[in-house]
Amino acid sequence: GTEMESSAKVTLFEDIFEVTALNPDGKKFERVNRLAATGTTFECDLLLDLNCEIYNVKDGDKITLVLASTLHLDGSPADHFSFDPNATEPTLADNYEYVMHGRIFDVSYKKDGIVVISASYGGLLMRLTGDQRHLSQVLPDMRLFLLLKKD
Repeated sequence: GTEMESSAKVTLFEDIFEVTALNPDGKKFERVNRLAATGTTFECDLLLDLNCEIYNVKDGDKITLVLASTLHLDGSPADHFSFDPNATEPTLADNYEYVMHGRIFDVSYKKDGIVVISASYGGLLMRLTGDQRHLSQVLPDMRLFLLLKKD
């Protein structure tokens, strides 16, 4: 169908992650949980800061994580990077529970085709490590959305 084709343009990366640890280095900020998780399909390693007052994730939870260049289902670029809860047009965000907007500030390539992607979502950090074949669409300085939902 057409819906799948259009979402393919929008989605840069998607996998289901299993949370393996919360705050592995101790809790640094009262409102922030840093979670460590492993991708169930592409076996990427994820470190992600979440505002735990808004969205609470527990050790052992399975969460779907999507990185997307825009929330418009037709793939048209994000014209503004604010999230409008009153918008009538359906967006990618409708299917998810937690949405952040941020920027990739570092992409570094390691040996054996491994890439480490670092992003900041308004000061909340993400580090995603995995095979560059699965992460090839995520580029330095790219602005992007991160979407989460619990399975």
